[in-house]
Amino acid sequence: QTTSSALKGAIQLGITHTVGSLSTKPERDVLMQDFYVVESIFFPSEGSNLTPAHHYNDFRFKTYAPVAFRYFRELFGIRPDDYLYSLCNEPLIELSNSGASGSLFYVSSDDEFIIKTVQHKEAEFLQKLLPGYYMNLNQNPRTLLPKFYGLYCVQAGGKNIRIVVMNNLLPRSVKMHLKYDLKGSTYKRRASPKEREKVFPTFKDLDFMQDIPDGLFLDSDMYNALWKTLHRDCLVLQSFKIMDYSLLVGIHNMDQAQKEHAIADGTSQTDTRRPAAQKALYSTAMESIQGEARRGGTIETDDQMGGIPARNAKGERLLLYIGIIDVLQSYRFIKKLEHSWKALVHDGDTVSVHRPSFYAERFLKFMCNTVFKKIPLKPSPSKKSRSGTTVPRRS
Repeated sequence: QTTSSALKGAIQLGITHTVGSLSTKPERDVLMQDFYVVESIFFPSEGSNLTPAHHYNDFRFKTYAPVAFRYFRELFGIRPDDYLYSLCNEPLIELSNSGASGSLFYVSSDDEFIIKTVQHKEAEFLQKLLPGYYMNLNQNPRTLLPKFYGLYCVQAGGKNIRIVVMNNLLPRSVKMHLKYDLKGSTYKRRASPKEREKVFPTFKDLDFMQDIPDGLFLDSDMYNALWKTLHRDCLVLQSFKIMDYSLLVGIHNMDQAQKEHAIADGTSQTDTRRPAAQKALYSTAMESIQGEARRGGTIETDDQMGGIPARNAKGERLLLYIGIIDVLQSYRFIKKLEHSWKALVHDGDTVSVHRPSFYAERFLKFMCNTVFKKIPLKPSPSKKSRSGTTVPRRS
């Protein structure tokens, strides 16, 4: 219930303080106990010898595992001053499209970071995940899993508001013509009438199969890299006993965008193709999947704006923005399973307690068979120029 501007202000004051005080501490290796540290600082409105005066109510700001998150930010090449500048220099922008979870979302004005409010259980779950997450990122910075850059809590008026700072998957400067939240399940997986009324609705699995029955075609190197990354990420999620996650897929249709620009040219649109590059390493969809997919291949790859080049069945050029989301919600899901054996029999699948492996398998199969396809047979170079338009439909 805290007013949004007060919450945004408190977040910025808190992050400025915690990152600043961290910079005075020497760099060192992350130790096991670092994952469990919680630092807390009080911000009275009149200010104190540690904190500036402000015009919000008094609040307390907690930072979870500051040294561990500093390490994650470094791993992704985010310098402390860039992090502060992105999050605290300009007002945060509230995104109207809050998720089904009822979370609030803010995006930094430079599009780098998303701030999401999370429930107590989710924050707790993320803390438990940190050691495993650390191990995984060390082995594989290229991942479609969420990139967590910070976990904080604002305490004001007897309320705890927990927030997590993550990478922003869908840059606002690139128009998403279609957006899907895919789980690989068909049970009740259709966007609600209320969702469809939104300017930029998020559709679901059944909508995808209806809208894009032939799937999205990728160059074979790109497809293999994506498959590898998804496969490995699913194994990680399975090892954490996580399920109920989704693949968020934003689709920018380059051919459609060109037509839109042509129409809008009369009204002098200055904003054509001017997205600033994302600063964080491995943060674009293109960098998140395995490094093997180098540029080139059967799809022209100029000006990708961080998206993964693809085609639809009509041969239109697409850029895909993807990432795995909602990995913290599984905690509630597992608890639900423990409490209710009824939930173990569900839409015809008699679900064993090995549910996470079943979920991962179904998820992967759907993504790699239904959603993403290889462009059939590479044409010889002489036909290359024509190849783009003739993606054969599935027989």
